[in-house]
Amino acid sequence: MIGQAKPLLDRVNIPADLRGLPESDLRQLADELRQEMIEAVSVTGGHLGSGLGVVELTVALHYVFNTPDDRLIWDVGHQAYPHKILTGRRGEIRTLRQPGGLSGFTKRSESVYDPFGAAHSSTSISAGLGMAVARDLKGGTNNVIAVIGDGSMSAGMAYEAMNNAGAMEKTRLVVILNDNDMSIAPPVGALSAHLSRLLSSKSFISLRHGAIDLAERLPRSLKDAALRAEEYARGMVTGGGTLFEELGFYYVGPIDGHNLDHLLPVLKNVRDAEGIGPVLIHVVTQKGHGYAPAEAAGDKYHAVAKFDVVDGKQTKPKSNAPSYQNVFGESLIKEARKDDKIVAITAAMPSGTGVNLFAKEFPGRTFDVGIAEQHAVTFAAGLATEGMKPFCAIYSTFLQRGYDQVVHDVAIQKLPVRFALDRAGLVGADGATHAGAFDLAYLGCLPEFVIMAAADEAELVHMVATQVAHNEGPSALRYPRGDGVGVEMPETGVPLPIGKGRVLREGTTVAILSLGTRLAEAMKAANELQTFGLSTTVVDARFAKPLDIELINRLAREHEVLITIEEGSIGGFGSHVVHHLAVAGLLDSGLKIRPMVLPDRFLDHDNPVKQYDEAGLNARHITATALAALGRTDAVIPASA
Repeated sequence: MIGQAKPLLDRVNIPADLRGLPESDLRQLADELRQEMIEAVSVTGGHLGSGLGVVELTVALHYVFNTPDDRLIWDVGHQAYPHKILTGRRGEIRTLRQPGGLSGFTKRSESVYDPFGAAHSSTSISAGLGMAVARDLKGGTNNVIAVIGDGSMSAGMAYEAMNNAGAMEKTRLVVILNDNDMSIAPPVGALSAHLSRLLSSKSFISLRHGAIDLAERLPRSLKDAALRAEEYARGMVTGGGTLFEELGFYYVGPIDGHNLDHLLPVLKNVRDAEGIGPVLIHVVTQKGHGYAPAEAAGDKYHAVAKFDVVDGKQTKPKSNAPSYQNVFGESLIKEARKDDKIVAITAAMPSGTGVNLFAKEFPGRTFDVGIAEQHAVTFAAGLATEGMKPFCAIYSTFLQRGYDQVVHDVAIQKLPVRFALDRAGLVGADGATHAGAFDLAYLGCLPEFVIMAAADEAELVHMVATQVAHNEGPSALRYPRGDGVGVEMPETGVPLPIGKGRVLREGTTVAILSLGTRLAEAMKAANELQTFGLSTTVVDARFAKPLDIELINRLAREHEVLITIEEGSIGGFGSHVVHHLAVAGLLDSGLKIRPMVLPDRFLDHDNPVKQYDEAGLNARHITATALAALGRTDAVIPASA
């Protein structure tokens, strides 16, 4: 297929074009769509495996349902690349996750075919139910379809939504369970497809409703017995749908998600059924389907860098520095060899957090709880009550989902849960939905929380050791995505004095108080300010909480300008510093303080260096901030590289 013309795909710009094709052409179209996606992602990188697994399902859904009037919601959005190609974005698909290009997830502002933005998982059923209820209130007749993966079904929110939907017996909502990993389904084949077609047919549904109506007229004991018999009979036929039936959904499946002859009739039956209420269609697919290198890979090419289409070999940027996530994982291993109370918890992100490394050496002390951040936090709290030392490794953006548990189950009880917040700050190609912009603000307001931010990979090693040693209450350690800066690494971590920063450079006029990995940019700015004749102090705060009060007071008293800088939103580290200085009266004598934080807007995906340039947090911006505070209008600041 590589290099060949794609006549069918060339004729499909939007789903209406797809619906004009005969069904006999759909197999070829799906093959062309799969190849187009492979070639596009080979250029851009991105999430490949999940999209390959839903090519046929995407074609079938857009063929059967009248999108965009019928609302189609893709949970998470990793699997939405084929959807984007079929919905008017094929010409831009090679800009995927590139600066100014298509988002790696569904995005309402990008297309009318994206009715709901989804980059955090398990939201589709809740959103779909909201759309379905709104439709009913407005007297509409369109369909609402939510496609959710089995991994996303591990989150409690999905079941909360299903429980709510199941109680609304007259609300029409279609949920597609894309089962590509859990292997919860029995073998699928011709018999399963035949039964699914039968169970979704109008005649069977009408017969079932008639039987239920008849049962309602029977005495209570006979009615209950009849309904139980019907339920368990269907459970035996469908092989696992009883749970969903208990939640109030009409269950159909499992069916082969790569066989259009199985998919199309079932989807049509569900589309045309009347009085069916909420329905769940169980579709079994394979991640990476149709691309041999992905099928053979352990992670099915879930997320890939640019790669060679022929052999699947990825082209990853070379770096002499280790990644932050691996430094965390390896540091935790070293600590765990000395302390058998250390355990690691992750919420479906073992490789993304470095916990996979820990799991290889300590499988019995590693717990992947699935996409269930709320449970992960309280599970860690329970471990802490029994004297264990739990490290809860969760992306900063995902810990937001467990915030109530952080407050109620950890902070109020002063339990020594150790949070490792990967992907702190801006994250490049994953954009605003995955940026760790808010943890300094949402954790910094909690009493007696110790919060650290690593300036480089060596500091990360010491901060892991600090968390191990700190057993008086909760702590959080934040670090960014990607590789370190290439500093010399310590053999072992040494616990840091809680709430104490370090001075890297002494000066007299400007003080730069940096938290996190902006420290390298702060040092560059100090060198630039030197060329303007300005002596600059540079401090690595290390701790956002507790503040190094003694050091901050000295900086305020001995400098004309104090700049704080952090990779977080307003309300974080700088806000705490300003509050302290105001209360201490150190703003009363002319100190010029300038907090530098992420701007009050969501930043789109881009190269991280460019993102921080847009955010105004690179060296030239620090230099300009200092000069402006001093009234140096004659200074010329070099443009960003």
